[in-house]
Amino acid sequence: MAPRAITVIGGGPAGCAAALAALAEGASVTLYEKSRLPRHKVCGEFLSPEILALVESLGLRDAFFAARPARLSRAVLRMGSREKHFPLPQPAFSLSRYALDRLLLDAAVQRGAEVKMETRKADDCSGQPVVIAHGRQAPAPKGGRLFGFKAHFRGPVEDAVEMFFFRGGYVGVSPVEDGAVNVCGLAPEELLRAGGFRPETLFPESLQERLAPLERSFDWLVTGPLVFHEKFDRPAEAYLAGDALGFVDPFTGSGILSALATGKLAGRSAARGVPVAGYNAQCRRILGLQYGFSAILRHALSDGLVAEIMLYVAQWVPGPLLYRLTRPAMGKATA
Repeated sequence: MAPRAITVIGGGPAGCAAALAALAEGASVTLYEKSRLPRHKVCGEFLSPEILALVESLGLRDAFFAARPARLSRAVLRMGSREKHFPLPQPAFSLSRYALDRLLLDAAVQRGAEVKMETRKADDCSGQPVVIAHGRQAPAPKGGRLFGFKAHFRGPVEDAVEMFFFRGGYVGVSPVEDGAVNVCGLAPEELLRAGGFRPETLFPESLQERLAPLERSFDWLVTGPLVFHEKFDRPAEAYLAGDALGFVDPFTGSGILSALATGKLAGRSAARGVPVAGYNAQCRRILGLQYGFSAILRHALSDGLVAEIMLYVAQWVPGPLLYRLTRPAMGKATA
C-alpha cells in the first residue's frame, strides 16, 4: 500500500512538527513555505520546560541541545515599583527563532520531507490531507490594534525570563543562545506610532535601567496587527496548527510550545486519518484553559488600574500556580 501523502503549508515550528510527526507515521510529506528560512522573527523565544518531552517525542533531543539554548531557572514580573520573583517549577529554555527554525526544517528535510519554497493554498490540495500552519492571517480593523516588536542585544546575561508591564503592553527579556539577549514586546499601535515605531520610547524606567548595560545587535523588527483568536470549533477540511489554529497572548510564553504540540498532533492525525473535528476537540482539551485564563489577563492589562490591582494580588499568589494557569495541558500532546 502506498504511503499516505500529506501536504503541510507553512515551514515554521508548527509546520515542521507536523511534517516530522507525519513522516514518523510512514506518510510522505510535501512542505510549502513562501518565505526564506531561517530568519529572525518577532517572537519571545521562551521555551517552557515541557518542550523537552516534545522534542524527545520528535526525535530532536540531541539536535536541540546542540543548538545551545539558554537555560532559565526563575521568573521576574515588574510593573512600576512592584515586583514578583519566583523560581520556575523546572528549568526552561530560550532559543532564537532563527536557530529553532533551522533545526526543525533541517530535520524534516533529512527525514524525507520535500520542501518547496512557494505559496500553496489548501484549495489546491484536494484529495489529500492538508495541515495549515502558515501563522496568523486574521484581519484586524483599524483602531486599538496591537503590534509586536523584537530585537537582540549583547551584554550581561541573567538566568531569568523577565516581564515588564505597562498600560496596554509589556516587554519580555530573556537570554538566548550564544550570549544574546532577546527583548520582545507588544504595544498598542497608537503608542508605537507616536514614538515613530521606536519601541524604546515606550519603555518604563525599570526596563530602561535593565537595558542600560546592553547594546542592540540589530534593528527593531515590528509585526502586526496581532489578533488573538482560536478556531477549535470552526468547521474545516484541513488541520489547523500553531497560530493558524489559535493565537494566545504572547506574555504566556507558550506560543512555541503550543505550535510544536498542535503541529505534532496535526501531522499525526492527518497521517492516521483522524477526522478534523476529532483533532480540533483534542486541541481544545490541550489549550482551552490556557486560552481562557490568558484572555482574562489580556483584558485586565488594557486597564491601568485593573492591571495594578492584578499585579498586587499576584504578589500573594504562588508563582508556580500563576505559571501553570498559562500552560497548555501537555499530557496528550507528548504521548
